[in-house]
Amino acid sequence: MSTFSPRARSAGRRTLLRLAAASLVLLGGTAMAAEAYPAKPVKVIVPFPAGGGGDTLARLMLSRVSQELGQPFVFENLAGAGGNIGSQAATRAAADGYTLLYGTNGTFAINHTLYKNSGFDPLKDFAPVSQLSRIAAVVVVRSALPAKTMPELLKLIRSEPGKLTFASAGNGTTSHLAGEILKSSAQLDMVHVPYRGGAPAMNDLLAGQVDMMIEVMPNAAPQLKSGRVRGLAVSTANRVASLPELPTIAESGVAGFDVSAWDALVAPAGTPAPVVARLNAAVQKALADPELRRQLQERGAEAAPGTPEALSAFMRAELKRWGDAVRRSGAQVD
Repeated sequence: MSTFSPRARSAGRRTLLRLAAASLVLLGGTAMAAEAYPAKPVKVIVPFPAGGGGDTLARLMLSRVSQELGQPFVFENLAGAGGNIGSQAATRAAADGYTLLYGTNGTFAINHTLYKNSGFDPLKDFAPVSQLSRIAAVVVVRSALPAKTMPELLKLIRSEPGKLTFASAGNGTTSHLAGEILKSSAQLDMVHVPYRGGAPAMNDLLAGQVDMMIEVMPNAAPQLKSGRVRGLAVSTANRVASLPELPTIAESGVAGFDVSAWDALVAPAGTPAPVVARLNAAVQKALADPELRRQLQERGAEAAPGTPEALSAFMRAELKRWGDAVRRSGAQVD
């Protein structure tokens, strides 16, 4: 038998009703806020220098995404430590969808083995939105090198073990690790020559100071078009639309070889699911645009949007793949 008076029971019911009503208002407000997103400009942190290859691709794709959302994207370049500084800054932003991060296989995969402490966890600190693109790399050689095809290059390297050199944009970069993966996959002995960036590495290749480089297409394409270096093969599983005459490395005698750089859009962990869904839908629509796809192809990139769940699984796999390549190379940054 209840010990509460009728008046007390009535007051309790009124309190419960008020709490229920408040909850409905709160939930409704959250849904309305997500539905109205974005109501103001959105900041995108690009953890690389302005004007570089990553910055150029980020602005090309995400400016189109901003059009779909009806609000401008304000790009903030926070470079340093291979992209770690800008990525760390994004983890401290409010999880409201008004700060996003542009990430790559470097920041989301390579750095977490290359650096003793990257300062962030790509799986725990961020809510995946969508992969953006895949970026092919191309094997380029100095113009005077005797090898005219990829099989000829492989034969030349094997005939002179430890003599041929391959340049990279620096220890732990995509161009370095692509070379290391080629070495292990094809059992080659060649010497790595790291530079402080892709531009000086390419300059020495043009000058004939190094023999070859496996460089991402956005950086290599201008030199290929000028004819100052010779392209032998692309690193992806399939041929690249902008260079259909170049075979893949896999076609050229290294079965199963498939290496590509990639980029993605993420938000701080805890960003509301409806906001992530709104962003993902805008990415899907933007990257379906034929003109944007054409512009990406010209740069050796391929639109590759997907679901947040697909990006999460992809990032887990890439952490291991690139991590293994870093460990094999012995590269380490304190």
